[in-house]
Amino acid sequence: MARFRFYAELNDFLPVGRRQVEFNYPFRGNPAVRDAVEALGVPHTEIDLIIVQGRSVGFDYHLQDGDRVAVYPVFEAFDITPVIRLRPEPLRQTRFILDVHLGKLARLLRLTGFDCAYKKLAEDRQIIEQALAERRIILTRDIGLLKTKSVTHGYWVRSTDPGEQLLEVLGRFDLRNQVFPFSRCSVCNGVIESIDREEGILEAPEKVKAWCSEYFRCDTCRRLYWKGTHYKRITGYISRMLAELDNRIND
Repeated sequence: MARFRFYAELNDFLPVGRRQVEFNYPFRGNPAVRDAVEALGVPHTEIDLIIVQGRSVGFDYHLQDGDRVAVYPVFEAFDITPVIRLRPEPLRQTRFILDVHLGKLARLLRLTGFDCAYKKLAEDRQIIEQALAERRIILTRDIGLLKTKSVTHGYWVRSTDPGEQLLEVLGRFDLRNQVFPFSRCSVCNGVIESIDREEGILEAPEKVKAWCSEYFRCDTCRRLYWKGTHYKRITGYISRMLAELDNRIND
């Protein structure tokens, strides 16, 4: 028998009776602590520190009868060395890959300037392979995906509302100062660049040519952009989202 206690947002994965309290965990043999925490429902990608009997341990530590185990979430904002971190260093160049359930969130994150890979029909294996190859953080609504042993960086998005999901991700990864609206194409994730007025006029609708003097183009899909009513509406939306995020950070 061991005694477990999970902290902060890790409690989201636990049944109500085990949240914010210490509880018994019976086991046979000497299972690795990683297997124990995932059996309890918590993906290893959400964990950055495990303390057993007052000392930090790795995922390969094997439980002993009478162990008291404290489990802490990922620390993106500060360094917890010299204790044993249970995953690679945070991805300072923040890039995401999203599963099939998060298409609207992918669009919102791109609109706020974040590199987000997303394919509507991508399988879990493809998502994991691309995340590892391109050093991307997996965002998912599927807890099982994050329990795959090869996954190194991932986050289970709690909310089902796209706007709340955006606030959740920006707050969770401390990205407030990395927001750069309209720097990414919301359709294909390419980089949006300013182009000469003469080039934009060649493709712009006639009613746009009459007033617009500033044009932009995606370097990947070559889509043409300009600051019309759609731009103003999205700018207002992003401003409201950031104001709400600031309020939550300051509370």
